[in-house]
Amino acid sequence: MPNTIEYFQFAKENQFFDRKSAKVEPKDIIRHLVAFANANGGTLAIGIENDGSITGFRVKGAHSIEDYKIIAAKHLTETPININFSEVAVTNINGENDIILVLEIEASYRTVIKSFDHEVYLRQGDASVKLTYEQRTQLLYDRGQRYFEDEIIERSSLNDVDEDIVNLYRKHMGLPDKPTHEILEARGMIVDGKLTTAGVLLFGKNPTKYLPQARLRFIRYDGIFAQTGKRLNIIKEQTFDSAIPKIIVEARNFINTQMREFQYLNDEGVFERMPEYPEFAWFEGIVNALAHRNYSMYGEHIRFIMFDDRIEIYSPGLLPNIVTIENIRHTRYSRNPKIARVLSEFGWVKEMNEGVKRIYTEMQSLFLKDPVYSEPGHQVLLLLENNVLNRYVRITDSLKKKLTSEIFDELNDDEKLIMQYLFMNGNITARQTMTITGKSIVTARKSLKNLESRGLIAWHGNHNNDPTQYYTLV
Repeated sequence: MPNTIEYFQFAKENQFFDRKSAKVEPKDIIRHLVAFANANGGTLAIGIENDGSITGFRVKGAHSIEDYKIIAAKHLTETPININFSEVAVTNINGENDIILVLEIEASYRTVIKSFDHEVYLRQGDASVKLTYEQRTQLLYDRGQRYFEDEIIERSSLNDVDEDIVNLYRKHMGLPDKPTHEILEARGMIVDGKLTTAGVLLFGKNPTKYLPQARLRFIRYDGIFAQTGKRLNIIKEQTFDSAIPKIIVEARNFINTQMREFQYLNDEGVFERMPEYPEFAWFEGIVNALAHRNYSMYGEHIRFIMFDDRIEIYSPGLLPNIVTIENIRHTRYSRNPKIARVLSEFGWVKEMNEGVKRIYTEMQSLFLKDPVYSEPGHQVLLLLENNVLNRYVRITDSLKKKLTSEIFDELNDDEKLIMQYLFMNGNITARQTMTITGKSIVTARKSLKNLESRGLIAWHGNHNNDPTQYYTLV
């Protein structure tokens, strides 16, 4: 933040900055100190009026500098905060030498700060807002002072436990004879016969019975934009709402069926396959979302959205506690430590930053752009981009090696498209040709026959009207 008189006078008050007159009661600034500490920290300049006039501490009715310096230590004894004070020399509106007091309030990432009246405030925009009970509870979750995964599901019991998952866990942990209730008790997932949120999410037969937000939704769009109404372009949709271990396995198997592969000739003239995305990157994105999302956000679920040029994985809730977009590759923290521990014991979850670092490495290994993390609309978005256009260039280059450039360059656009499709997919029908070229079935068949007559592709079928007939590269 700029440390100039002009900034303190005229900067717009916002999430990180406020100004107050020295005539304000010292006790009245406490809520602003608490609000900044509970958010991301901030700066409070005292001795400046709302209109930017510098009245300093020599104006009539001003309190002493010392009154402001001791107010936090005096009244925030239960949850103290860290404040750095600096006195800046100024000339006040009366032309007198004066000072303003600048308070730099540090963020409290591990403790929710309460005011002397036991209220909790949070900086939101240019206001210091008093939180409701529900908002305070959410802040406790975010600070790690209280975990939603530890909340008791009142109507639950051992009858809600999926023994198949427990048996799988026994196998991983080498506990063949350990009773189910002892396993759950050892991990803090059952209390007085009732499952915790973590217990239901990890071992429940039907987690959405109690937690309707506990699901992952896959959507695949045709193209690079999501259309609605008559232009709706969803071509595949699937919801996964089992316990987390089953979601991980089922989603991985299903999403693998939606991924494309590309073939090309390497420098040795050998065919190689290249996946559209490295599996680790999108799979780790799913596992991280399941392990670290904010499960206290009812009505919100994880979304895996696939476009022709990118994958978007949305996880409800902002990044937890001390993790930020800037430090996500290097900072370790889990919002749901019990869930993360069990998934680690299953072999899926590493420390959050270790998995994220490898996502970067895996994307780079396939010459793809770095993953992009952002926080739109109180959720975490992981963006993975492919380079299908570049791969089509590689495919074209590989085809030229196979056919010679002269032959390939003699083909028209439709014929090149057919050859590229065959190179990637192995076979093609007349109807598929019609789809990829956008031409009539008659024109599609003519293009296929032209390529066959050149000796570039081969027809397979029993007779001309065979509904199963198709073409392959020779």
